[in-house]
Amino acid sequence: MSQSPENNASESEIIAQCEAEIASFTTQRDDCVRRVRELMAAEDMAKGVYHSEEIFLNQRDKLRLEVEIQFRTNKINRIRKGFTDQIGGPDTGGLLF
Repeated sequence: MSQSPENNASESEIIAQCEAEIASFTTQRDDCVRRVRELMAAEDMAKGVYHSEEIFLNQRDKLRLEVEIQFRTNKINRIRKGFTDQIGGPDTGGLLF
């Protein structure tokens, strides 16, 4: 399966962009984890200090970021294995990722 040089260039650009996004999402995820730990440590049941809503929101963001990271990782793997986005596209009823 031979590919044109410009196709390889665009694929390498897409991979580089996905890797940069993964790095950004990883940093954001780590910040969410750190923030949850801080909030949990700051809670004081005896004084009625609770941060449950903010903890929940940060945990939700962490899960969302993990999905984004996995999405980008899968995209990189599909490109490296030679699968194209046209196969299984929206018109064929396939998955969109």
